[in-house]
Amino acid sequence: MAAYQLEDVLQRWRTTEDFKPEDHDLFLNAGRTCIAQGDYTQLLDFIKEEANQHVVRSMGSGLLPALVNEVLRKDQSPANCQAVLNQLVQICSEEELLDILLQQVEETDPNAIADTITVLMPLIQSVLFRMSESKACGLALALDSLQKQISKLPVPYSQKQEQEDVYGLCRCCTAVLTFVQPFVQEVKNQDTNSVATTLRAALLKFVMNSLREPLLQVQLDREANVTEISPLWNFATEIMEILAVVHQSLPKILFYHSWRGKEDMISKKDDFHLNESRACMAYLLFVQLIAIEVFPAVFSPVFVLQCNMEYVNLLLSRKDESWTLKGLDLHVKSLERVTDCSLPVELLELKPFHEVPKNLITIMIECPIQNLRGKSLVVFQLFIEKLNGEAKHTFFRRIIKTSHHAGVESIIIKNIKNQVERCRKSGYEDSWFEGTLLISLLRDTLVLPQGHETDLLHGMDRVMESLNLVRYLLLQERKVSTGTWTDLCHIAESYTKLLRQCLSMSKSYYGTELKRLREDKKIKAKEFKEASGKRSVQSLIVKTEMLGNMPYETQDKVLQCALVTYDLMESLVVRIEEIIEDGQK
Repeated sequence: MAAYQLEDVLQRWRTTEDFKPEDHDLFLNAGRTCIAQGDYTQLLDFIKEEANQHVVRSMGSGLLPALVNEVLRKDQSPANCQAVLNQLVQICSEEELLDILLQQVEETDPNAIADTITVLMPLIQSVLFRMSESKACGLALALDSLQKQISKLPVPYSQKQEQEDVYGLCRCCTAVLTFVQPFVQEVKNQDTNSVATTLRAALLKFVMNSLREPLLQVQLDREANVTEISPLWNFATEIMEILAVVHQSLPKILFYHSWRGKEDMISKKDDFHLNESRACMAYLLFVQLIAIEVFPAVFSPVFVLQCNMEYVNLLLSRKDESWTLKGLDLHVKSLERVTDCSLPVELLELKPFHEVPKNLITIMIECPIQNLRGKSLVVFQLFIEKLNGEAKHTFFRRIIKTSHHAGVESIIIKNIKNQVERCRKSGYEDSWFEGTLLISLLRDTLVLPQGHETDLLHGMDRVMESLNLVRYLLLQERKVSTGTWTDLCHIAESYTKLLRQCLSMSKSYYGTELKRLREDKKIKAKEFKEASGKRSVQSLIVKTEMLGNMPYETQDKVLQCALVTYDLMESLVVRIEEIIEDGQK
Protein backbone atom coordinates (compact mmCIF):
# COMPACT_ATOMS: atom_id res chain seq x y z
CA MET A 1 0.00 0.00 0.00
CA ALA A 2 2.81 2.38 1.01
CA ALA A 3 4.64 1.71 -2.24
CA TYR A 4 1.62 2.90 -4.24
CA GLN A 5 1.34 6.01 -2.06
CA LEU A 6 5.01 6.66 -2.72
CA GLU A 7 4.37 6.32 -6.45
CA ASP A 8 1.61 8.95 -6.23
CA VAL A 9 3.83 11.36 -4.36
CA LEU A 10 6.65 10.77 -6.81
CA GLN A 11 4.73 12.48 -9.60
CA ARG A 12 5.54 15.83 -7.96
CA TRP A 13 9.31 15.07 -7.98
CA ARG A 14 9.69 13.93 -11.58
CA THR A 15 10.96 17.27 -12.84
CA THR A 16 13.08 18.51 -9.90
CA GLU A 17 16.12 17.59 -7.84
CA ASP A 18 15.70 20.49 -5.44
CA PHE A 19 14.08 18.58 -2.59
CA LYS A 20 12.85 20.30 0.55
CA PRO A 21 12.99 18.95 4.11
CA GLU A 22 9.33 17.99 3.94
CA ASP A 23 10.09 15.99 0.79
CA HIS A 24 12.74 14.03 2.67
CA ASP A 25 10.34 13.38 5.54
CA LEU A 26 7.63 12.24 3.16
CA PHE A 27 9.99 9.89 1.29
CA LEU A 28 11.44 8.39 4.45
CA ASN A 29 8.04 7.87 6.06
CA ALA A 30 6.72 6.13 2.96
CA GLY A 31 9.86 4.00 2.64
CA ARG A 32 9.86 2.99 6.31
CA THR A 33 6.20 2.04 6.04
CA CYS A 34 7.10 -0.25 3.12
CA ILE A 35 9.82 -1.85 5.25
CA ALA A 36 7.53 -2.26 8.27
CA GLN A 37 4.83 -3.89 6.11
CA GLY A 38 7.29 -6.12 4.28
CA ASP A 39 6.67 -4.52 0.88
CA TYR A 40 10.26 -5.17 -0.21
CA THR A 41 9.37 -6.19 -3.76
CA GLN A 42 7.54 -2.95 -4.48
CA LEU A 43 10.25 -0.91 -2.77
CA LEU A 44 12.94 -2.71 -4.78
CA ASP A 45 11.09 -2.09 -8.03
CA PHE A 46 10.75 1.57 -7.16
CA ILE A 47 14.48 1.90 -6.40
CA LYS A 48 15.51 0.10 -9.59
CA GLU A 49 13.34 2.20 -11.90
CA GLU A 50 15.54 4.50 -13.95
CA ALA A 51 13.16 7.47 -13.65
CA ASN A 52 13.46 7.34 -9.84
CA GLN A 53 17.26 7.24 -9.62
CA HIS A 54 17.69 10.94 -8.84
CA VAL A 55 15.16 10.67 -5.99
CA VAL A 56 16.80 7.58 -4.54
CA ARG A 57 20.27 9.12 -4.92
CA SER A 58 19.19 12.21 -2.97
CA MET A 59 17.07 10.65 -0.22
CA GLY A 60 17.48 6.86 -0.26
CA SER A 61 20.37 6.60 2.21
CA GLY A 62 18.01 7.53 5.03
CA LEU A 63 16.34 4.11 4.70
CA LEU A 64 19.52 2.22 5.64
CA PRO A 65 19.04 2.15 9.44
CA ALA A 66 15.53 0.71 9.13
CA LEU A 67 16.68 -1.91 6.62
CA VAL A 68 19.69 -2.93 8.74
CA ASN A 69 17.49 -3.25 11.82
CA GLU A 70 15.08 -5.40 9.82
CA VAL A 71 17.90 -7.73 8.73
CA LEU A 72 19.04 -8.04 12.33
CA ARG A 73 15.56 -8.39 13.76
CA LYS A 74 14.55 -11.45 11.77
CA ASP A 75 16.35 -14.79 11.79
CA GLN A 76 15.66 -15.18 8.09
CA SER A 77 15.10 -11.80 6.52
CA PRO A 78 13.57 -11.78 3.02
CA ALA A 79 16.11 -11.83 0.21
CA ASN A 80 14.52 -8.68 -1.21
CA CYS A 81 15.35 -6.81 2.00
CA GLN A 82 19.05 -7.50 1.47
CA ALA A 83 18.60 -6.69 -2.22
CA VAL A 84 17.20 -3.26 -1.34
CA LEU A 85 20.24 -2.60 0.85
CA ASN A 86 22.60 -3.64 -1.94
CA GLN A 87 20.83 -1.38 -4.44
CA LEU A 88 20.97 1.63 -2.13
CA VAL A 89 24.72 1.31 -1.50
CA GLN A 90 25.25 1.32 -5.27
CA ILE A 91 23.09 4.36 -5.97
CA CYS A 92 23.22 6.82 -3.06
CA SER A 93 26.00 9.31 -2.29
CA GLU A 94 29.11 7.49 -1.06
CA GLU A 95 29.85 10.08 1.62
CA GLU A 96 26.29 10.00 2.98
CA LEU A 97 26.21 6.22 2.92
CA LEU A 98 29.52 5.93 4.75
CA ASP A 99 28.46 8.43 7.41
CA ILE A 100 25.18 6.60 8.04
CA LEU A 101 26.75 3.14 8.09
CA LEU A 102 29.53 4.20 10.45
CA GLN A 103 26.96 5.83 12.70
CA GLN A 104 25.17 2.48 12.75
CA VAL A 105 28.44 0.84 13.77
CA GLU A 106 29.02 3.32 16.58
CA GLU A 107 25.43 3.02 17.86
CA THR A 108 25.51 -0.78 17.88
CA ASP A 109 23.59 -2.47 20.68
CA PRO A 110 26.26 -3.82 23.10
CA ASN A 111 24.47 -7.18 23.08
CA ALA A 112 24.50 -7.43 19.28
CA ILE A 113 27.95 -6.17 18.31
CA ALA A 114 29.03 -9.23 16.34
CA ASP A 115 25.75 -9.60 14.46
CA THR A 116 25.54 -5.90 13.59
CA ILE A 117 29.05 -5.33 12.31
CA THR A 118 29.12 -8.56 10.29
CA VAL A 119 26.01 -7.30 8.51
CA LEU A 120 27.45 -3.80 8.05
CA MET A 121 30.97 -4.73 6.90
CA PRO A 122 30.02 -5.90 3.37
CA LEU A 123 27.89 -2.79 2.90
CA ILE A 124 30.71 -0.49 4.01
CA GLN A 125 33.10 -2.37 1.74
CA SER A 126 30.78 -1.84 -1.25
CA VAL A 127 30.60 1.88 -0.52
CA LEU A 128 34.40 2.13 -0.28
CA PHE A 129 34.77 0.35 -3.63
CA ARG A 130 32.80 3.22 -5.21
CA MET A 131 35.11 5.87 -3.79
CA SER A 132 38.21 7.10 -5.55
CA GLU A 133 40.47 9.71 -3.98
CA SER A 134 38.66 9.58 -0.63
CA LYS A 135 38.76 5.77 -0.44
CA ALA A 136 41.76 5.57 1.87
CA CYS A 137 40.38 8.14 4.32
CA GLY A 138 37.05 6.30 4.28
CA LEU A 139 38.81 3.00 4.94
CA ALA A 140 40.69 4.51 7.89
CA LEU A 141 37.44 5.81 9.40
CA ALA A 142 35.65 2.52 8.82
CA LEU A 143 38.41 0.39 10.35
CA ASP A 144 38.64 2.68 13.34
CA SER A 145 34.89 2.39 14.02
CA LEU A 146 34.84 -1.37 13.47
CA GLN A 147 37.84 -2.02 15.71
CA LYS A 148 36.40 0.07 18.53
CA GLN A 149 33.36 -2.21 18.58
CA ILE A 150 35.32 -5.44 18.13
CA SER A 151 37.59 -4.49 21.05
CA LYS A 152 34.53 -4.56 23.34
CA LEU A 153 34.00 -8.28 22.77
CA PRO A 154 35.43 -10.68 25.40
CA VAL A 155 38.42 -12.69 24.21
CA PRO A 156 38.05 -16.50 24.39
CA TYR A 157 40.44 -17.90 26.97
CA SER A 158 40.36 -21.58 26.03
CA GLN A 159 40.06 -23.63 22.85
CA LYS A 160 36.55 -24.63 23.87
CA GLN A 161 35.51 -20.99 24.29
CA GLU A 162 37.04 -20.17 20.91
CA GLN A 163 35.04 -22.96 19.26
CA GLU A 164 31.80 -21.89 20.94
CA ASP A 165 32.48 -18.20 20.15
CA VAL A 166 29.55 -17.08 22.29
CA TYR A 167 30.26 -13.36 21.92
CA GLY A 168 31.30 -13.54 18.27
CA LEU A 169 34.88 -12.24 18.43
CA CYS A 170 36.18 -15.05 16.21
CA ARG A 171 33.42 -14.39 13.70
CA CYS A 172 34.26 -10.68 13.66
CA CYS A 173 37.99 -11.33 13.21
CA THR A 174 37.29 -13.57 10.22
CA ALA A 175 34.87 -11.00 8.75
CA VAL A 176 37.26 -8.06 9.13
CA LEU A 177 40.00 -10.01 7.32
CA THR A 178 37.59 -10.53 4.40
CA PHE A 179 36.76 -6.83 4.60
CA VAL A 180 40.38 -5.62 4.23
CA GLN A 181 41.74 -8.17 1.75
CA PRO A 182 40.71 -6.27 -1.44
CA PHE A 183 42.47 -3.15 -0.15
CA VAL A 184 45.59 -5.16 0.71
CA GLN A 185 45.56 -6.55 -2.81
CA GLU A 186 45.22 -3.04 -4.22
CA VAL A 187 48.32 -1.99 -2.29
CA LYS A 188 50.16 -4.98 -3.76
CA ASN A 189 49.08 -4.21 -7.32
CA GLN A 190 49.53 -0.42 -7.20
CA ASP A 191 52.45 -0.02 -4.89
CA THR A 192 53.58 3.46 -5.90
CA ASN A 193 50.54 5.63 -6.56
CA SER A 194 49.16 8.09 -4.01
CA VAL A 195 46.00 6.09 -3.29
CA ALA A 196 48.02 2.97 -2.51
CA THR A 197 50.31 4.98 -0.23
CA THR A 198 47.38 6.31 1.79
CA LEU A 199 45.72 2.90 1.84
CA ARG A 200 48.96 1.44 3.15
CA ALA A 201 48.91 3.93 6.04
CA ALA A 202 45.30 3.06 6.91
CA LEU A 203 46.05 -0.68 6.81
CA LEU A 204 49.18 -0.22 8.89
CA LYS A 205 47.16 1.46 11.61
CA PHE A 206 44.60 -1.36 11.42
CA VAL A 207 47.31 -3.98 11.82
CA MET A 208 48.97 -2.24 14.76
CA ASN A 209 45.62 -1.84 16.50
CA SER A 210 44.82 -5.52 15.89
CA LEU A 211 48.13 -6.59 17.42
CA ARG A 212 47.15 -4.75 20.57
CA GLU A 213 43.48 -5.70 20.58
CA PRO A 214 42.60 -8.52 20.57
CA LEU A 215 45.88 -10.37 19.93
CA LEU A 216 47.65 -9.33 23.14
CA GLN A 217 44.86 -11.05 25.06
CA VAL A 218 44.65 -14.16 22.89
CA GLN A 219 46.12 -17.43 24.15
CA LEU A 220 48.04 -18.89 21.21
CA ASP A 221 49.63 -22.32 21.01
CA ARG A 222 51.54 -23.18 17.84
CA GLU A 223 51.54 -26.93 18.47
CA ALA A 224 47.79 -27.05 19.16
CA ASN A 225 47.01 -24.95 16.11
CA VAL A 226 48.86 -27.32 13.77
CA THR A 227 46.00 -29.80 14.09
CA GLU A 228 43.09 -27.56 15.12
CA ILE A 229 41.54 -24.89 12.91
CA SER A 230 41.68 -21.75 15.04
CA PRO A 231 40.09 -18.50 13.81
CA LEU A 232 42.27 -16.48 16.19
CA TRP A 233 45.47 -18.24 15.08
CA ASN A 234 44.45 -17.57 11.48
CA PHE A 235 43.76 -13.93 12.39
CA ALA A 236 47.24 -13.56 13.91
CA THR A 237 48.83 -15.16 10.86
CA GLU A 238 46.92 -12.96 8.41
CA ILE A 239 47.65 -9.81 10.39
CA MET A 240 51.39 -10.51 10.23
CA GLU A 241 51.14 -11.20 6.49
CA ILE A 242 49.30 -7.92 5.93
CA LEU A 243 51.95 -6.13 7.99
CA ALA A 244 54.68 -7.55 5.77
CA VAL A 245 52.80 -6.27 2.69
CA VAL A 246 51.97 -2.76 3.87
CA HIS A 247 55.28 -2.01 5.51
CA GLN A 248 57.74 -4.47 3.95
CA SER A 249 60.35 -4.03 6.69
CA LEU A 250 59.49 -5.78 9.94
CA PRO A 251 62.86 -4.96 11.57
CA LYS A 252 62.25 -1.22 11.13
CA ILE A 253 58.96 -1.47 13.01
CA LEU A 254 60.32 -3.76 15.68
CA PHE A 255 63.86 -2.54 16.28
CA TYR A 256 64.26 0.96 14.88
CA HIS A 257 60.80 2.59 15.13
CA SER A 258 61.64 4.73 12.09
CA TRP A 259 58.44 3.99 10.23
CA ARG A 260 56.28 6.72 11.75
CA GLY A 261 55.56 9.62 9.38
CA LYS A 262 52.77 11.91 8.29
CA GLU A 263 51.29 9.28 6.02
CA ASP A 264 51.00 6.78 8.83
CA MET A 265 48.18 8.69 10.49
CA ILE A 266 49.61 7.73 13.90
CA SER A 267 50.28 10.49 16.40
CA LYS A 268 52.97 10.66 19.07
CA LYS A 269 50.39 10.31 21.83
CA ASP A 270 49.81 6.74 20.59
CA ASP A 271 53.45 5.75 21.22
CA PHE A 272 52.63 3.68 24.29
CA HIS A 273 49.94 1.75 22.45
CA LEU A 274 52.36 1.25 19.58
CA ASN A 275 54.88 -0.28 21.95
CA GLU A 276 52.20 -2.70 23.09
CA SER A 277 51.55 -3.60 19.45
CA ARG A 278 55.26 -4.08 18.81
CA ALA A 279 55.49 -6.27 21.91
CA CYS A 280 52.78 -8.53 20.49
CA MET A 281 54.54 -8.50 17.11
CA ALA A 282 57.79 -9.63 18.76
CA TYR A 283 55.90 -12.41 20.55
CA LEU A 284 54.27 -13.64 17.34
CA LEU A 285 57.61 -13.58 15.52
CA PHE A 286 60.00 -15.12 18.04
CA VAL A 287 57.71 -17.29 20.16
CA GLN A 288 54.99 -18.46 17.77
CA LEU A 289 57.28 -18.08 14.71
CA ILE A 290 54.52 -16.44 12.68
CA ALA A 291 56.08 -14.70 9.63
CA ILE A 292 59.57 -15.58 10.87
CA GLU A 293 60.38 -16.79 7.34
CA VAL A 294 60.27 -13.20 6.06
CA PHE A 295 62.28 -11.81 8.97
CA PRO A 296 65.97 -11.27 8.09
CA ALA A 297 68.37 -13.58 9.91
CA VAL A 298 71.20 -11.03 9.97
CA PHE A 299 70.71 -9.70 13.50
CA SER A 300 72.90 -11.04 16.28
CA PRO A 301 71.16 -12.88 19.15
CA VAL A 302 72.41 -10.31 21.66
CA PHE A 303 70.99 -7.44 19.58
CA VAL A 304 67.61 -9.19 19.28
CA LEU A 305 67.57 -9.80 23.03
CA GLN A 306 68.52 -6.21 23.74
CA CYS A 307 65.67 -4.90 21.56
CA ASN A 308 63.13 -7.39 22.86
CA MET A 309 63.87 -6.59 26.51
CA GLU A 310 61.88 -3.36 26.11
CA TYR A 311 58.86 -5.42 25.08
CA VAL A 312 59.46 -8.05 27.75
CA ASN A 313 59.52 -5.30 30.35
CA LEU A 314 56.27 -3.83 29.05
CA LEU A 315 54.51 -7.21 29.07
CA LEU A 316 55.72 -8.19 32.54
CA SER A 317 54.78 -4.84 34.08
CA ARG A 318 51.08 -5.44 33.32
CA LYS A 319 49.28 -7.57 35.94
CA ASP A 320 47.40 -9.63 33.38
CA GLU A 321 47.92 -13.37 32.93
CA SER A 322 47.93 -13.26 29.13
CA TRP A 323 50.44 -10.40 29.02
CA THR A 324 52.66 -11.97 31.68
CA LEU A 325 52.76 -15.31 29.87
CA LYS A 326 53.70 -13.60 26.62
CA GLY A 327 56.42 -11.62 28.39
CA LEU A 328 57.91 -14.73 30.00
CA ASP A 329 57.79 -16.71 26.75
CA LEU A 330 59.35 -13.87 24.76
CA HIS A 331 62.11 -13.51 27.36
CA VAL A 332 62.85 -17.25 27.22
CA LYS A 333 63.01 -17.39 23.42
CA SER A 334 65.17 -14.27 23.26
CA LEU A 335 67.58 -15.70 25.84
CA GLU A 336 67.72 -19.10 24.14
CA ARG A 337 68.97 -17.42 20.97
CA VAL A 338 72.09 -16.47 22.96
CA THR A 339 73.92 -19.80 22.87
CA ASP A 340 76.68 -19.03 25.36
CA CYS A 341 77.20 -17.12 28.62
CA SER A 342 78.23 -13.92 26.91
CA LEU A 343 75.97 -11.07 27.99
CA PRO A 344 78.30 -8.28 29.11
CA VAL A 345 77.95 -6.14 32.22
CA GLU A 346 77.26 -3.04 30.09
CA LEU A 347 73.81 -4.45 29.25
CA LEU A 348 72.88 -4.38 32.93
CA GLU A 349 73.12 -0.60 32.86
CA LEU A 350 70.40 -0.33 30.21
CA LYS A 351 66.96 0.47 31.61
CA PRO A 352 65.14 -2.70 30.43
CA PHE A 353 67.88 -4.89 31.95
CA HIS A 354 67.27 -3.04 35.22
CA GLU A 355 63.51 -3.33 35.09
CA VAL A 356 62.92 -6.86 33.78
CA PRO A 357 64.60 -8.67 36.73
CA LYS A 358 62.59 -6.46 39.11
CA ASN A 359 59.39 -7.46 37.35
CA LEU A 360 60.40 -11.13 37.42
CA ILE A 361 61.04 -10.88 41.14
CA THR A 362 57.67 -9.20 41.67
CA ILE A 363 55.95 -12.05 39.83
CA MET A 364 57.94 -14.65 41.78
CA ILE A 365 56.88 -13.08 45.08
CA GLU A 366 53.44 -11.59 44.54
CA CYS A 367 51.68 -13.33 41.64
CA PRO A 368 48.70 -15.37 42.89
CA ILE A 369 49.00 -17.83 39.97
CA GLN A 370 51.38 -20.65 40.89
CA ASN A 371 52.21 -21.52 37.28
CA LEU A 372 53.41 -17.98 36.59
CA ARG A 373 55.46 -17.88 39.80
CA GLY A 374 57.22 -21.11 38.85
CA LYS A 375 57.80 -20.02 35.26
CA SER A 376 59.21 -16.65 36.32
CA LEU A 377 61.73 -18.44 38.53
CA VAL A 378 62.88 -20.56 35.57
CA VAL A 379 63.25 -17.46 33.39
CA PHE A 380 65.12 -15.62 36.16
CA GLN A 381 67.61 -18.48 36.41
CA LEU A 382 68.00 -18.66 32.62
CA PHE A 383 68.77 -14.94 32.55
CA ILE A 384 71.50 -15.44 35.16
CA GLU A 385 73.00 -18.30 33.16
CA LYS A 386 73.38 -16.11 30.06
CA LEU A 387 75.45 -13.43 31.85
CA ASN A 388 79.23 -13.49 31.63
CA GLY A 389 81.33 -13.63 34.80
CA GLU A 390 81.58 -9.90 35.41
CA ALA A 391 77.87 -9.39 34.72
CA LYS A 392 76.95 -12.22 37.11
CA HIS A 393 79.17 -10.73 39.83
CA THR A 394 77.56 -7.29 39.40
CA PHE A 395 74.04 -8.70 39.16
CA PHE A 396 74.40 -10.85 42.29
CA ARG A 397 75.66 -7.92 44.30
CA ARG A 398 72.83 -5.69 43.05
CA ILE A 399 70.04 -8.15 43.82
CA ILE A 400 71.41 -9.02 47.25
CA LYS A 401 71.32 -5.33 48.17
CA THR A 402 67.93 -4.46 46.65
CA SER A 403 65.56 -7.44 46.66
CA HIS A 404 64.72 -7.39 50.39
CA HIS A 405 63.26 -10.88 50.09
CA ALA A 406 64.86 -13.93 51.70
CA GLY A 407 63.67 -16.35 49.02
CA VAL A 408 65.16 -14.29 46.18
CA GLU A 409 68.37 -13.75 48.12
CA SER A 410 68.67 -17.50 48.70
CA ILE A 411 68.49 -18.04 44.92
CA ILE A 412 71.34 -15.59 44.40
CA ILE A 413 73.46 -17.16 47.14
CA LYS A 414 72.92 -20.62 45.66
CA ASN A 415 74.03 -19.24 42.29
CA ILE A 416 77.17 -17.80 43.87
CA LYS A 417 78.01 -21.26 45.20
CA ASN A 418 77.37 -22.86 41.80
CA GLN A 419 79.47 -20.24 40.05
CA VAL A 420 82.40 -20.76 42.43
CA GLU A 421 82.13 -24.50 41.85
CA ARG A 422 82.18 -24.05 38.06
CA CYS A 423 85.08 -21.66 38.34
CA ARG A 424 87.17 -24.17 40.26
CA LYS A 425 86.26 -27.04 37.95
CA SER A 426 87.28 -25.00 34.91
CA GLY A 427 90.67 -24.19 36.42
CA TYR A 428 89.80 -20.67 37.57
CA GLU A 429 89.08 -19.33 34.11
CA ASP A 430 86.55 -16.90 35.60
CA SER A 431 88.45 -14.58 37.92
CA TRP A 432 85.25 -12.88 39.11
CA PHE A 433 84.54 -15.78 41.49
CA GLU A 434 87.91 -16.32 43.08
CA GLY A 435 90.37 -14.39 45.22
CA THR A 436 89.69 -10.83 46.32
CA LEU A 437 86.71 -10.39 43.98
CA LEU A 438 84.97 -13.35 45.58
CA ILE A 439 85.81 -12.11 49.08
CA SER A 440 84.41 -8.69 48.21
CA LEU A 441 81.13 -10.30 47.03
CA LEU A 442 80.93 -12.44 50.17
CA ARG A 443 81.23 -9.40 52.44
CA ASP A 444 78.05 -8.04 50.86
CA THR A 445 76.33 -11.42 50.88
CA LEU A 446 77.09 -13.03 54.24
CA VAL A 447 75.26 -10.56 56.45
CA LEU A 448 72.09 -10.45 58.50
CA PRO A 449 69.96 -7.60 57.09
CA GLN A 450 68.69 -6.37 60.49
CA GLY A 451 71.71 -7.39 62.54
CA HIS A 452 70.96 -9.25 65.79
CA GLU A 453 67.26 -8.31 65.44
CA THR A 454 66.89 -10.24 62.16
CA ASP A 455 63.81 -12.47 62.01
CA LEU A 456 65.54 -15.79 61.36
CA LEU A 457 62.33 -17.65 60.65
CA HIS A 458 61.30 -15.13 58.00
CA GLY A 459 64.84 -15.13 56.57
CA MET A 460 65.34 -18.89 56.87
CA ASP A 461 65.99 -19.50 53.15
CA ARG A 462 68.75 -16.90 52.98
CA VAL A 463 70.37 -18.01 56.25
CA MET A 464 70.43 -21.70 55.30
CA GLU A 465 71.91 -21.00 51.85
CA SER A 466 74.47 -18.66 53.42
CA LEU A 467 75.59 -21.32 55.90
CA ASN A 468 75.83 -23.95 53.15
CA LEU A 469 77.92 -21.54 51.06
CA VAL A 470 80.30 -20.81 53.94
CA ARG A 471 80.72 -24.51 54.74
CA TYR A 472 81.39 -25.32 51.06
CA LEU A 473 83.95 -22.54 50.63
CA LEU A 474 85.85 -23.44 53.79
CA LEU A 475 86.00 -27.13 52.86
CA GLN A 476 87.17 -26.32 49.32
CA GLU A 477 89.80 -23.90 50.56
CA ARG A 478 91.19 -26.56 52.85
CA LYS A 479 91.50 -28.95 49.88
CA VAL A 480 92.97 -26.50 47.38
CA SER A 481 94.41 -23.37 48.89
CA THR A 482 93.84 -20.20 46.87
CA GLY A 483 95.10 -17.78 49.48
CA THR A 484 91.70 -16.74 50.81
CA TRP A 485 91.56 -18.92 53.96
CA THR A 486 92.19 -16.08 56.40
CA ASP A 487 89.61 -13.79 54.82
CA LEU A 488 87.07 -16.60 54.62
CA CYS A 489 87.56 -17.45 58.29
CA HIS A 490 87.17 -13.81 59.30
CA ILE A 491 83.92 -13.46 57.30
CA ALA A 492 82.60 -16.80 58.59
CA GLU A 493 83.40 -16.01 62.24
CA SER A 494 81.77 -12.57 62.07
CA TYR A 495 78.66 -14.07 60.45
CA THR A 496 78.28 -17.05 62.80
CA LYS A 497 78.94 -14.91 65.89
CA LEU A 498 76.08 -12.57 65.04
CA LEU A 499 73.92 -15.50 63.98
CA ARG A 500 74.46 -17.20 67.35
CA GLN A 501 73.13 -14.08 69.10
CA CYS A 502 70.03 -14.12 66.90
CA LEU A 503 69.57 -17.85 67.46
CA SER A 504 69.81 -17.48 71.20
CA MET A 505 67.22 -14.71 71.27
CA SER A 506 64.91 -16.48 68.80
CA LYS A 507 65.06 -19.85 70.52
CA SER A 508 64.38 -18.24 73.87
CA TYR A 509 61.39 -16.31 72.51
CA TYR A 510 59.81 -19.23 70.63
CA GLY A 511 60.50 -21.62 73.50
CA THR A 512 58.72 -19.26 75.90
CA GLU A 513 55.81 -18.87 73.47
CA LEU A 514 55.46 -22.65 73.12
CA LYS A 515 55.50 -23.10 76.90
CA ARG A 516 52.88 -20.34 77.34
CA LEU A 517 50.68 -21.82 74.64
CA ARG A 518 50.71 -25.27 76.24
CA GLU A 519 50.01 -23.85 79.68
CA ASP A 520 47.11 -21.83 78.26
CA LYS A 521 45.79 -24.98 76.65
CA LYS A 522 45.84 -26.81 79.98
CA ILE A 523 44.04 -23.93 81.69
CA LYS A 524 41.36 -23.73 78.97
CA ALA A 525 40.89 -27.49 79.11
CA LYS A 526 40.43 -27.35 82.88
CA GLU A 527 37.94 -24.47 82.58
CA PHE A 528 36.01 -26.36 79.93
CA LYS A 529 35.86 -29.49 82.09
CA GLU A 530 34.59 -27.54 85.08
CA ALA A 531 32.04 -25.68 82.96
CA SER A 532 30.70 -28.88 81.39
CA GLY A 533 29.26 -30.03 84.73
CA LYS A 534 27.44 -26.77 85.44
CA ARG A 535 26.09 -25.46 82.12
CA SER A 536 23.36 -26.57 79.80
CA VAL A 537 24.00 -28.34 76.51
CA GLN A 538 23.29 -25.09 74.65
CA SER A 539 25.97 -23.25 76.64
CA LEU A 540 28.45 -26.04 76.00
CA ILE A 541 27.91 -25.74 72.24
CA VAL A 542 28.65 -22.03 72.38
CA LYS A 543 31.75 -22.64 74.44
CA THR A 544 33.00 -25.29 72.03
CA GLU A 545 32.60 -22.94 69.08
CA MET A 546 34.56 -20.28 70.94
CA LEU A 547 37.35 -22.77 71.60
CA GLY A 548 37.21 -23.84 67.98
CA ASN A 549 38.22 -20.33 66.93
CA MET A 550 41.56 -20.76 68.71
CA PRO A 551 43.73 -23.23 66.69
CA TYR A 552 46.09 -24.41 69.46
CA GLU A 553 47.34 -27.36 67.42
CA THR A 554 48.33 -25.13 64.49
CA GLN A 555 50.12 -22.66 66.75
CA ASP A 556 51.88 -25.51 68.52
CA LYS A 557 53.05 -27.01 65.22
CA VAL A 558 54.39 -23.68 63.93
CA LEU A 559 56.35 -23.01 67.10
CA GLN A 560 57.82 -26.52 67.11
CA CYS A 561 58.87 -26.20 63.46
CA ALA A 562 60.56 -22.89 64.24
CA LEU A 563 62.57 -24.47 67.05
CA VAL A 564 63.58 -27.39 64.80
CA THR A 565 64.72 -24.89 62.15
CA TYR A 566 66.82 -23.04 64.71
CA ASP A 567 68.39 -26.33 65.82
CA LEU A 568 69.31 -27.07 62.19
CA MET A 569 70.87 -23.62 61.78
CA GLU A 570 72.80 -24.09 64.99
CA SER A 571 74.13 -27.47 63.86
CA LEU A 572 75.47 -25.84 60.67
CA VAL A 573 77.08 -23.08 62.72
CA VAL A 574 78.76 -25.73 64.88
CA ARG A 575 80.01 -27.55 61.78
CA ILE A 576 81.48 -24.33 60.35
CA GLU A 577 83.24 -23.60 63.64
CA GLU A 578 84.68 -27.13 63.60
CA ILE A 579 86.01 -26.69 60.05
CA ILE A 580 87.67 -23.40 60.99
CA GLU A 581 89.17 -24.93 64.12
CA ASP A 582 90.49 -27.97 62.24
CA GLY A 583 91.97 -25.76 59.54
CA GLN A 584 93.89 -23.69 62.05
CA LYS A 585 95.61 -26.66 63.65
